Amino acid sequence: MDFSYPEPAEEFRAEFQGWLAAHFTDTYRNLSFSGDPGPDEMARLKAWNALLADAGYAAISWPVEYGGRGASVMEQVVFAEESVTAGIPITLNPIGLANIAPSIMAFGTDEQKARFLRPMLRGDHIWCQGFSEPDAGSDLASLSCRADWNGDGWTVTGQKVWNTYGHLADWCELLVRTDPSASKHRGITCLLVDMSLPGIEVRPLVTPTGGVEFNEIFFDEVRVPPDALLGKEHDGWSVAMATLTFERGGVASLHLGLRRRIRDLMAEARTLGRADDPVVRQELARLFSRGETLRYLADRAVTRAAADLPPGPESSLIKIVWSQLGQELALSRAWITGIAAVAGEPHHDVVQSRSLTIAGGTTEVNKNIVGERVLGLPREPKPGP
Repeated sequence: MDFSYPEPAEEFRAEFQGWLAAHFTDTYRNLSFSGDPGPDEMARLKAWNALLADAGYAAISWPVEYGGRGASVMEQVVFAEESVTAGIPITLNPIGLANIAPSIMAFGTDEQKARFLRPMLRGDHIWCQGFSEPDAGSDLASLSCRADWNGDGWTVTGQKVWNTYGHLADWCELLVRTDPSASKHRGITCLLVDMSLPGIEVRPLVTPTGGVEFNEIFFDEVRVPPDALLGKEHDGWSVAMATLTFERGGVASLHLGLRRRIRDLMAEARTLGRADDPVVRQELARLFSRGETLRYLADRAVTRAAADLPPGPESSLIKIVWSQLGQELALSRAWITGIAAVAGEPHHDVVQSRSLTIAGGTTEVNKNIVGERVLGLPREPKPGP
């Protein structure tokens, strides 16, 4: 593994640090893009997002012609490191920038690119993905939300679920079934849908932590214009797979955030006088070691990406290790902080952490991927008819 920072990446670091020193003021500190921001918080988040975009920092991996910097992998790593260190809020379009924008760049018309990419970059329009359904989660190709051609566009009817930020979104990248007679991967079409159209109802799904970032969306004969088509009709599966095209250095942010939380817990244990307990010290050492292991896995993945090599086995393991360590850290923090955890932030972290082994692909599915595609083990048996 040859993980080093070339001179251009260090020059970018100095540039970004200087920009943050001048622009990341108290107005934007301690902001976070939560599921239910108030009007003042949303206004400041949008102002911060616009500052990032206008300086070329909202999506540095994007091509220059679309408002990015065409940043190298190592520059993306530097950006992630400095962002976590400074504690800057994420953009208003985490899903749009990483997942939806690459699809529009690859399959969109010139008119769609001009219409959607710049407002997405600045946070003027918030986007969500209409993918999962009650009976089509991990098996996304089983989706049944329908779109029927009506001579002047499509009429969409159906339901989506576990939609992130749907209650805030202006637009939705929506997968619909347009050819029920085709095989399940082929009869799917991708539409870019205005969330203000009549017939769309968004219902928040309140999580155990009280969060409302997830939603279910109902489409009741929603009339969608023909220019909403992204890519070719019945070829929506190809569009859906065109994600994470540019973000090859973003894997660094996974270990950065967790390792920072581990360091914070070590400091908290000292403040509470718990660091003198040998059992607590042993647990902190275990978490620290696990965090460094995750870092080395990420470094290996980044090194391969920087060398323009295909992802190796470490890429398949990072999500598993990250999600399990996140849960362990939450439980350990609650134990170390004691009674203060019952009604405070540690308790919230414990409840929230249960989602880590589900979001972004369940641990069970990821283990199957590692077993079958990395280790070459026999495929998981399919259920009988």
